[in-house]
Amino acid sequence: MGTSPVAVFVKKSVGLSILLSVLMIVAGIFAIASPMAAGIAVDVLVAWLLVFSGCVHLVLSWQTRTSGGFLWELLVGILYVFTGVYLLRHPAAGLASLTFVLAIYLLAEAILEFILGLTLRVIPGSRWLLFDGVVTLILAVMIWRAWPSSSAWAIGTLVGVSMLFSGFPRLMLSLGARSVVNKLA
Repeated sequence: MGTSPVAVFVKKSVGLSILLSVLMIVAGIFAIASPMAAGIAVDVLVAWLLVFSGCVHLVLSWQTRTSGGFLWELLVGILYVFTGVYLLRHPAAGLASLTFVLAIYLLAEAILEFILGLTLRVIPGSRWLLFDGVVTLILAVMIWRAWPSSSAWAIGTLVGVSMLFSGFPRLMLSLGARSVVNKLA
C-alpha cells in the first residue's frame, strides 16, 4: 500500500477503530463497576438529547410557519422538551422507562448483529459479531424479565455488559483489519 494518501487514511482509520474499541471496553467496565451511576448517566444523557432535539424542532417550527408544518413541528418540539425535562426531574421514573426501551433496543441490536455477522462471514473475526448478537439477545431478555423492579441497577450493568461485548468484537475485527493492511503495505 505504501505511503499513498489512501494508505495513510486506511491506517489511521484502523488505528482509530482500535482506539474506539478499547474505549468502549473501558467504558463498559466502568459501567459494570458503578451501575447506578451509569444508569443515571444514561437517563441524563437521553434527557438532554430530548431537550436539545425539542429545541431544534421548535426552531424548525418557526421556520416552517408559512409552509404548513408549523403546528406539527411545534407539538413535537414541546413533547421532546417536556419529556426531557421530566426525565431530568424524575430520574427514577426515567430509569424505569429507559429500562423498558433499552430491552427493545437490545432486541433490535441483536437482530442486526446476527444479520451483520452473517453478511460479513467471510471476514476473519466476523463470528464475534454473531457472539455479540447472542449476548445482546440474552441481555434483552434479562432486562425485560426484571423490569421494573431492578431498573435502578440493571440498566447500568446491562449497558456496561453490552458495551464490553460490543467493544471486544470490534477490537478483534479492527486487529484483523490491521493485519490485512500491514500485509498489503
